[in-house]
Amino acid sequence: MAAGVVNIRRDVDDKFYRYRMPLLLTKIEGKGNGIKTVVPNMSDVARALSRPPTYPTKFFGCELGAQTSFDEKNDRYIVNGAHDATKLRELLDVFIDKFVLCRACKNPETDLTITKTDEIIRDCKACGERTGVDMRHKLTTFILKNPPKNPKKSKAKKASGDGSNSPKGNGDGQEGANGDADADDGGESDDELTRRIKAEAAELNTEAAIAKDDWSQDTSADAVKARVGALGSKLAGIAIAAGDDESDEDADSPYAQLGRWAQENREAGPVEVYKKADDLGIAKKHKTVQVLAQALFSENVLKEIPTYAPLFLKMVTSEKHQKSLLGGIERLVGIEHPSLIPAIPKILMEFYQVDIIEEEVVKQWGTHVSKKYVDRETSKKVRKASEPFLKWLDEAEDSDEEEDD
Repeated sequence: MAAGVVNIRRDVDDKFYRYRMPLLLTKIEGKGNGIKTVVPNMSDVARALSRPPTYPTKFFGCELGAQTSFDEKNDRYIVNGAHDATKLRELLDVFIDKFVLCRACKNPETDLTITKTDEIIRDCKACGERTGVDMRHKLTTFILKNPPKNPKKSKAKKASGDGSNSPKGNGDGQEGANGDADADDGGESDDELTRRIKAEAAELNTEAAIAKDDWSQDTSADAVKARVGALGSKLAGIAIAAGDDESDEDADSPYAQLGRWAQENREAGPVEVYKKADDLGIAKKHKTVQVLAQALFSENVLKEIPTYAPLFLKMVTSEKHQKSLLGGIERLVGIEHPSLIPAIPKILMEFYQVDIIEEEVVKQWGTHVSKKYVDRETSKKVRKASEPFLKWLDEAEDSDEEEDD
């Protein structure tokens, strides 16, 4: 393990554990009644935990009965009194357990969100569970008064404007009350998402269609959304149910069962597919969208995406879900139907224009070869084929910046 870096869960000894953070450092300053403990790398530690640095600092104060102070401009986080590094590291472990780790899977990939009833929720991007924190802890009062900032939004504006009507956000840059995961990155609760899709479905022109010969023509959001509106409101009303992860390599796992069922029932429609995933307890799992991307689509994927876009709008609720969807598409075109590799720009455009995948996620995917879903050479081919779409994203962003100037 590299010097100065530790596992976020220090009870995990695995040196290949992927979640790491800088080792918390302390510096004692002053003397007498003015003695204080400065944490010089609190910002770096907090960044690794995806929490504001004020939260763990205030937590230390709550646990130690000490005053705390923050100078965010100068990156100084202080706990009054002399406290050794070992003690603060132990308290940091407690903070991580109470306010970072998912209660279900113990994964630190969580975001804190605040509900309308002022309950603080940990939204897990790994397993999809939404678990509350202990609202009796004094830190919760501080968090409610100083809520976490919104997750970083995509910089690109959609062809129709600034994306204010997107199902992925509420237009003013604010999260939905229930957070941004499960709602997740969608930023809305299920009820809010239901109302939004129903409202958009009522206004969409169902006659619009994307140009068949040139992927860059007629790619407005309205043209693509028009093909999914009729089914969107029906799907959006279905309740979400969580399930436990199981190996997708098991022939009897929920993922394998769903994959077989989806292939045999491609004409069932998005509502029935969602119900099946819900019955199997994996409707919220990120692996599910990967399985469905492979099972539902065929060589006619461009014609099939509009039919199942409402399903993916409902199920793709976080960055992890988006990456799994892209992994499923990668396997679909790279392994099952290699003749579709040249169509990757069109496929990505279809998903992008209805806000199922976001600019930053698809850019990262398109520029980083990976062997997670396919072999390295196939991954290179698929990403190479995506270049026209990535170029279009860059040009669209540059155009928006010029207009702002």
